[in-house]
Amino acid sequence: MPRIRSATDVGAIVRSARLRRHMTQSDLAVAAGVSRRWIVDLEAGKPRAELGLVLAVLETLGTPLTVEAPEPPSPGDSAPPSAALDLDEHLRRLAADE
Repeated sequence: MPRIRSATDVGAIVRSARLRRHMTQSDLAVAAGVSRRWIVDLEAGKPRAELGLVLAVLETLGTPLTVEAPEPPSPGDSAPPSAALDLDEHLRRLAADE
């Protein structure tokens, strides 16, 4: 199952979700309360996007962010597993519902 590893991955997800909903960047910007330039930068993968605004855009697109909490380490484990952030599975489910 693919995971988000960079701002570029988030931008690609936003762009894909926007296009599936037949929205322009301007439409999304107005609906999410951000500027069109901000949407352009987000979709381009600029890494300094404010998390609250990213969440607002994802919510506007009907694509909420889901984070899996790491499982507690087992006794004797040297390092805890990292948290998984997977929007791709959620997007596949949304696409199947459309």
